[in-house]
Amino acid sequence: MPGFEVFGKEEEQEIQDVLKTGVLFRYEFAAERQGVYKVRTFEEKFAAFCGASFAQAVTSGTAALKVALAALGVGPGDEVITQAFTFVATWEAILEVGATPVFAEVDATMNMDPANLETKISANTRCIIPVHMLGAQARIEEIVAIAQKYGIPVLEDTAQSAGGRYKGQHLGTFGACGTFSFDSVKTMTTGEGGMIITNDGELWRGMSEYHDHGHDHQANPGGRGGEKRRFVGSNYRMMEIQGAIGLAQLAKLDSVIIAGQKKNKAAFKEAAAVLPGVQFREIIDQDGDSATHLCFFLDSVEHCQRVNEVLAANGCAATYFGANSWHYYPRWEHLLDGKTISREGWPLTARGKRRFVYDPAALPQSAGFIERCLGFQIPVRMSDERLGQMRAALQQAARA
Repeated sequence: MPGFEVFGKEEEQEIQDVLKTGVLFRYEFAAERQGVYKVRTFEEKFAAFCGASFAQAVTSGTAALKVALAALGVGPGDEVITQAFTFVATWEAILEVGATPVFAEVDATMNMDPANLETKISANTRCIIPVHMLGAQARIEEIVAIAQKYGIPVLEDTAQSAGGRYKGQHLGTFGACGTFSFDSVKTMTTGEGGMIITNDGELWRGMSEYHDHGHDHQANPGGRGGEKRRFVGSNYRMMEIQGAIGLAQLAKLDSVIIAGQKKNKAAFKEAAAVLPGVQFREIIDQDGDSATHLCFFLDSVEHCQRVNEVLAANGCAATYFGANSWHYYPRWEHLLDGKTISREGWPLTARGKRRFVYDPAALPQSAGFIERCLGFQIPVRMSDERLGQMRAALQQAARA
């Protein structure tokens, strides 16, 4: 991880196809583009790769979440359950549509705990967003079963797990829809960009129209505005150069990127096994792991800190997730303190009153896992020298 490690002539050729036409916009200009529709082709190939019926490309993984939530009809007054351990984009998208994020615990998978999820469902719950964090599966079958029991749609946040599978089925295809990120550090990258997949044609139509100011594309596939607009939308369109890079990256996802990560993750795991009392994150389907990260638990916060100090001194620092301000909500000071750019404080404040207040100590089970967790991002390509450095650093850390 990430896909930029394998940029090559394939990406260059796809980009050149676009530059020769002079058309960067994904719609219209049929005469000038000479049949070159990179974003549309990327959508078609990504959907086929995942085994989904439809795909909608957008500007980012965050936009993918917002567009999907909008198409699902989620808005003010609704609650959306997600997990305590996720990138801030998940709850930002929920807030963007005016809904209220509700946090559930994570378990040893570092993903949503289905048992705790059920306790968080209320009469206002309109969507559940499990996140397949750090390349591996949430307990998605159990989560979907609970959601179906209450008639609530599941939106899978698969931003960090493109190419991941559970029992052979692609992550992102278990719920109503699944979202992906292709930003600069993702498993496959287009620099910025995202995708939503679904098997529901009407849901796809809503996403397609909403992401392009409400314009209809169904009756006019290469253009826009074939019929009158059904509703207002916004602009989350992917551009042709991003689609071009995505096509080249997708062709490498399984055979080069994930294969390389699996090989290197196995080597990292063997090296980390020397740490006293180490327990590796639970992966519920090893074959389907996209292997973007190796995560493991030590017996205490202090042990994590001692080990990571040695690793850092040897040029091999891990991520200590207990102090991570990007992915662990008790470290999100802007959420906890109600800070927004709006003069009135929306979406955290309305009419001078806080809409909700989050207690950083409210999820002790999640804290018990996250604050004892270290992780390594797994490269696609790694030299023997770097692996040797990692092994030596972990052996020294084992004595910390």
